[in-house]
Amino acid sequence: MFSKTSDPTAAPASPAVPRPSAPGSNSARSVLGPDLKITGEISSSGSVEVLGEIDGNITANGLIIGQEGRVKGSVTAHTVEVKGKFDGKISCELLTLRASSEVKADVNSAGLVIESGAQIEGRFTKPKV
Repeated sequence: MFSKTSDPTAAPASPAVPRPSAPGSNSARSVLGPDLKITGEISSSGSVEVLGEIDGNITANGLIIGQEGRVKGSVTAHTVEVKGKFDGKISCELLTLRASSEVKADVNSAGLVIESGAQIEGRFTKPKV
């Protein structure tokens, strides 16, 4: 009734294909670990997840600042999600500030999501059409 042997007529299982990190993007996510402290420029065609400390400018398709992450500088990205701390300037299409975020920034964004509990100080502007 039960057998450990596989059906010889069944098609072989296909290997899992990694999905891109952002819709329409063929680039993977780069994770900057909690033990990293970087000073300088970071550029990526994919998305970047910051769990450590960055002092500098970031250009990416997407940026996620983790709950323990800290970024000080300028950010240019399609989407930005902040769970940790940010101090500087943000230019993006969609900014999401999670409840745990602490943000001091001048923001230029077409879309904005702010969860209850987020701490915000700065100026928000919408891009000119």
